[in-house]
Amino acid sequence: MMDGCTQRLGQHAARTGPAWAVAALGPVPADEAGRRAWQTKAASIGAYRETYGYGHPADPIGPEPSRETPDQRAAWHQAFAALGSPGQPDVRAMADGRLWLLRDTYTTETAWAPPYVGKELRLSRLGAFDSALGAIRAAAEAAAARKADDHHRAARQETLAASYRALRDLYQQRKHTLAQAMADRQDWEHATAASRHLAIAADTELRRRHPGHTIEPLLSAEPAPASDTGRDGKLSETATRIRDLAAQHQAFRERTDQRQRRMTPREDPGWAALGDTLPSWWAPRPDGILRPPKPEITPSAKILQLAAEQDIELEAGG
Repeated sequence: MMDGCTQRLGQHAARTGPAWAVAALGPVPADEAGRRAWQTKAASIGAYRETYGYGHPADPIGPEPSRETPDQRAAWHQAFAALGSPGQPDVRAMADGRLWLLRDTYTTETAWAPPYVGKELRLSRLGAFDSALGAIRAAAEAAAARKADDHHRAARQETLAASYRALRDLYQQRKHTLAQAMADRQDWEHATAASRHLAIAADTELRRRHPGHTIEPLLSAEPAPASDTGRDGKLSETATRIRDLAAQHQAFRERTDQRQRRMTPREDPGWAALGDTLPSWWAPRPDGILRPPKPEITPSAKILQLAAEQDIELEAGG
């Protein structure tokens, strides 16, 4: 049962009709029963947005949170179940066996997810900025010491400036690798969004059908979050982490290439039972599939004659 605050979020959404609610649920129904159902769904979505500060004006809940935030991830799944928009997969007509199979794909898809390194990337950017600032300050101190004929202090500050510059370069190299890992993460989210959403929809439908059964929550097989090795972490551990990320980047690209060469779900006979329940946004990617070249069609002699006559007329008119 919704608490009072969540219920008021739904009522407010029904009165104001924000863009995210209309995009997710459509216009507020005129009849009382439809309005109450609309408010209930909007309340669940609004509670997620309010709790986790998601303020996108049109996108209702945004991307699925990473494994680092399990509570937010569970709340996102609940809000996702409330969406029920035409753009989401409809699994209500599927048999239980098919739903369990779809649900199991969630573990398969999350198993090859690149690690989420957002915190590490922020720390590396901050470290690069602080080091660059320290180098500028030390160089200025060295210049001031030279003007004062304090050569010992000038030499010390020059050494400190060189150390800061070396540290800045190290952080910048680390930042490049981490940014690459985050780009891989975004590519993975895009590539697996349809199948993960389908698995979540299957899980939601199974829970709706069997309210008395204990169904374990969807488990992510993503790599565990890295321990905090921020700017003060051990250099050896950090260097190993960066090397691992570089190797994982190469493995991810190979996995992505293999995935693009596979047949799409619509072409797979094993997915034929889905019929039209595959969402409109699950479209095959023609660039990633090997297809035979299109046959060359030779125009008839009549067509060639007409084209030649048209060229003569154009030249005469010019």
